[in-house]
Formats: sequence, C-alpha cells, structure tokens
Amino acid sequence: MYWLMIAVFVLGYLMIALEHPLRIDKAAPALLAGMITWTLLVIGGEQVFEMTGVDVHGDAMHYITESLAEHVSEIAEILFFLLGAMTIVELVDAHEGFKVVTDRISTDNRVKLIWIISVIAFFFSAALDNLTTSIVMAALLRKLLSNKENLWFFGGVVVIAANAGGAWSPIGDVTTIMLWIGGQVTAWNIVKSVFVPSVLAILVPLLVISTFMKGKIKRPVILDEEHAHGPRVTSKEQYLIFFLGVFGLLSVPVFKNFTHLPPFMGMMLSLGVLWVVTELIHRDKHPEIKNTLSVAAVIRRVDTPSVLFFLGILLAVASLQTAGHLGQLARALDKTFDGNIYIINTLIGLLSAVVDNVPLVAGAMGMYPMDVYPVDHPFWELLAYCAGTGGSALIIGSAAGVAIMGILKIDFIWYMRKMSWLALLGYFAGIAWYWLEHQFWM
Repeated sequence: MYWLMIAVFVLGYLMIALEHPLRIDKAAPALLAGMITWTLLVIGGEQVFEMTGVDVHGDAMHYITESLAEHVSEIAEILFFLLGAMTIVELVDAHEGFKVVTDRISTDNRVKLIWIISVIAFFFSAALDNLTTSIVMAALLRKLLSNKENLWFFGGVVVIAANAGGAWSPIGDVTTIMLWIGGQVTAWNIVKSVFVPSVLAILVPLLVISTFMKGKIKRPVILDEEHAHGPRVTSKEQYLIFFLGVFGLLSVPVFKNFTHLPPFMGMMLSLGVLWVVTELIHRDKHPEIKNTLSVAAVIRRVDTPSVLFFLGILLAVASLQTAGHLGQLARALDKTFDGNIYIINTLIGLLSAVVDNVPLVAGAMGMYPMDVYPVDHPFWELLAYCAGTGGSALIIGSAAGVAIMGILKIDFIWYMRKMSWLALLGYFAGIAWYWLEHQFWM
C-alpha cells in the first residue's frame, strides 16, 4: 500500500496535467486521487506506518480517522474562504464594479499592461493573500483581454506576481502566516528580509517578458444593449458594491488579527454584509432585475468544479502527509544535504510546485525545533520565500495557481511550456540575492 498510494497520487497528477488531451475535467482525477489514497491508507495503514516510522500509539484506525477529521477541517476553511471570495468577486462583477478599475487602465500596450497588472497583483497579494488576489485579478483580466492566449499569459504572470507578493508579507501567504503565528518569524523582520528576493521573483520574469513581448491587446467588446450580467446598474450602485467588495476583502486579515478566528469567518462576514446591502438597494426593483443582481443568482456562476478540484488535490496531499511520506521526504533531504539550509529550502520550494506547500512547511516546522533555528533565523526567512514562490513553477503548485487555472481554464501543459521557466528564473534570482546578502553584506 505504501507504493500504491504514491502511484495513485502520481497517476492522478498526470491526469490533471493531461486534462485537455484526455478531455476529462481535472476535478474528476483530483477527487479520485484524494478518495483512493485515503482508502488505501485505511486498508494498509499499519503496514504503511511501519515503513514510514509514524507513531500511531497502537491504534492505526483511530489515528487515521482523527487525522482525516483534522485535515477536512483545515480544507473546509480554505474552501469556504474560496467560495466566499469568488462570490464577492462575482457580485462586484454583476454590478459592473470592475469598470471602476478597467476604465482607468487606458493603455493597450501589452508590455505596459502586464507591468501594471503585475504591480497591482504583487502589492494586493501582500495586503490580502495570494488566493484572494488571484480571484480578483482573474475577474479584471476577463474585462481587459479578449484573446485567449493573452488571457492565459497574463493569468500566468498574475500567479507569479501574487505568490511573490504573498511571500514577504506576514499575512500574504498561508505558509508565511504559519511561520508568523508559530513564532518562527516576526512581522517586520520577514518584510525586511524577504521583500527584495520577492521583488526579484517577479521583476526578473517581467524584464525577460519585456524583451520579446510586442504589440497591443484587444479588449472584449460589449455592446450597450447587451449585458452579460443582466440589466445596467446605476453609477452609484456600481461604486457602492465595488468599494464595499474591496473593503470586505481587505478587512479579512484585519478581522483575523483582531479576533484570531479563521480567515473564512471574516470572508463570510463580508459576504453577509454585501448580501444584505444588495437586497436593500434592489428591494424596490422588478423581481426579474432584483433576482439577476442578488447573491443567490451570482453564486450559481461560481466555478464549483474548481472548488471540488481543490478538495480532491488537498485531500490527496493530506493522505501522503498522514501516512508519513512527506515526513520521510523531509528527513531524506536533511540527511542528504547535511543541513544546508539553502539547498534544503530551495528543494522544498520546488517540491511545493508538486505537493501542497502547507504540509511541507508544517513538516519543516516540526523537524527543526526553535532551539536549533531560533526566531528570525535565515532558515525560516528562506523557507518563507521558497515555499511562497516555488509553487509558481507549476500552475497547481499554489492556491493562486489553482484558482487562476479554474477561473481562466488555463491548460497545465501550456503553463509548463510558457510560464514555468519564467517563474523559475525569478525564483532562483531571489534565492541568489538572499545568499549573496548573507554571505557578503551581513
């Protein structure tokens, strides 16, 4: 069962990567991989735990069910967060709120536009998080670009920019949040230490792109009498829902820091406020108009298969973590490279493009106690950078990538051919800067 779990995970991963040639929605193999790996763990639990060295305190089944409940709880928080954020974005979109931004981006030059989009995504991700940022930016891109190749390429750059922006902020990426809450890093130090490497992670790809990207973009044409989301709203309603939506998204990290409740609670609170406001401002309108602009209507446009894909892939990774496969991998890295923090963290970052960076960081936090690497040690700083930006190497290597992939329908193989090398250039540039800084300037 030990090797069969790995084989099922790899097979599911390949089916996700070959979604378009196989013509099978990626959510299906993701769900199968998640369910089958947990089933195999239940069937051969004791044998698997013996091979991985996991201490289950004598009761394998009890350990598995407790672990599953814990992982489902964590995954549910992510899915509810994703569902709330996507609904808010769709609601703003239904009220034509994104025109507040898109109407102010007047350039049709591809290079200028990709720089503008990247800078917005980079800093927006630091204030929110990379997942929410990718959802918002995907909605903006659909308003700015009509050509599928342009849409995919800009979407790929948003993934790189959002992950880079989230790495240097204590609230920008779930792994950085874990290290901050766990006491491995302090807020100001992570900003000071990881900001420049994170800038390089997006700056280097942008400089390379600027050398070969030419031409102008073509915006989608929507005739005045045709409205994709129903009847026209007033300018006042447009601005109100846009700013309420943005404020609601921005308030989520503040809510979390103030209440210490999970982020999805703040997201659902924001959605609830918007729901009430939209019901009030449309209460006197014709039922057909009111229903088109209500939360109950726009939530039907949320990409449910992407949510199920998220569920499946996270459960599959969680099964490998519970079985001890990821712990074995972390120990093997440490032993092979004799504790070299640069090599270990570089590889953890690259591995996060294949498996979820959360269990990898959790494994590293468990492997290396604070008396080995104290608060704000370079190991933790570099781990925050690598785990945050390494996932950009593949489209499903980060929450931002998964969201963009689902919303814009980006092909896995296309991203690997067109974007992975750019993401890796920026990734290694940031690591190189960090290494030089600590070797010669500190």
